[in-house]
Amino acid sequence: MIPSLPRTRLSRYAMAGYICAFFAFLFVPLVVVAVFAFNDANYPAPPWRGFTLDWFIGGATRGRIGLLSDGPLVRSVVTSVIVALWVTALSVAVGTVNAFLLERARFRGKTTLSLLMLAPLVIPGVILGISILAFASRIAQFAEDTFGLELEFLRPGLPLVVAGQFSYIVSIATLTIAARLKRFDVALEEAALNLGASRWGVLSTITLPYLRPALIGAAAIAFLMSFENFNTTLMLVGSDPPLTIMMYGRMREGASPVLNAVSLFLMVGSGLIALALMRRHAGSAGSR
Repeated sequence: MIPSLPRTRLSRYAMAGYICAFFAFLFVPLVVVAVFAFNDANYPAPPWRGFTLDWFIGGATRGRIGLLSDGPLVRSVVTSVIVALWVTALSVAVGTVNAFLLERARFRGKTTLSLLMLAPLVIPGVILGISILAFASRIAQFAEDTFGLELEFLRPGLPLVVAGQFSYIVSIATLTIAARLKRFDVALEEAALNLGASRWGVLSTITLPYLRPALIGAAAIAFLMSFENFNTTLMLVGSDPPLTIMMYGRMREGASPVLNAVSLFLMVGSGLIALALMRRHAGSAGSR
């Protein structure tokens, strides 16, 4: 739609109504979850019974265990953070190498390799998790039967969770970094090399600083996608469940307002990360 063209009153109202309905569909469920995290009731649903912080800091004195007093739930948050940090570090490192491989290298079959690299993005997470579990279990069983080696990291547990999430998040990191690398002017590197700079000096002082926004963005995306992943994690988890698996188990036992408190905690954390990235982007754009 061209903004300069006149629009009827009906079209303006229809556009405004569509925008309001769209944002209501996105944010009303989140607002309801956030509000009822403070509801003084033992169930996470209407009606409103009064304001309370029991679902955040409450102990067992009133028969309520809040988020900060729930040991297994806090441990699951820590587990999710540890997994997300590993996945983020691996995805950004390997994604950077992949981006240089796809944008700088010239070899036969590069187009096919690029398409294969995107395959994990279109495979359902459950199928991806089952495939990785079956493959790792076969290798572990073969090593035990043939060599008597017990490869615990190939059994269901956090190493397999990291491997499963990494298998598709690295593709997203690769695309994010490669998109910025494609816009880089190679003449800057050639000029630095002609002036006597080393390969590492050019990479550390010219190329990587240019890629820094993409690296930070890829790291933020990788961390958030890993933290909220459920389908792949469910197939590979062991005795230390991440937060999403813990919440799923709690929901099966019966919904509790403490899950609303966890959801509010995640919304606030995600929002703070997004605001920090937006502020950094605005600051870097203003300094140019």
